[in-house]
Amino acid sequence: MAVEPLPQQEIEDRLAQIQGWTLVGDRISRSYVIGPHFAAAALVMHIAQVQEDLGHHSDITLGYNSVAVAVNTHSAGGAITTLDFELAERVEKLAKAHGAE
Repeated sequence: MAVEPLPQQEIEDRLAQIQGWTLVGDRISRSYVIGPHFAAAALVMHIAQVQEDLGHHSDITLGYNSVAVAVNTHSAGGAITTLDFELAERVEKLAKAHGAE
């Protein structure tokens, strides 16, 4: 099933509903602070599992006590789609469960 790019207004409306997520260039992104390093690495592993479950993958950056996630949909020409928001919502729940801020 092909996904379609979301209109700019819908992107903005959806971002307003997910705490901390912003539009950066052609991606939606969020950074989390979590510590120490092992906790951050564990969060990355859980995000990776969700991505596999969804068949939709983001760029993840692991820092000492931080994790940054940025995503768009390559199959839609790098646009933002409903898949990106589904992933963002799942990541947000995971991050909270891990105690990330």
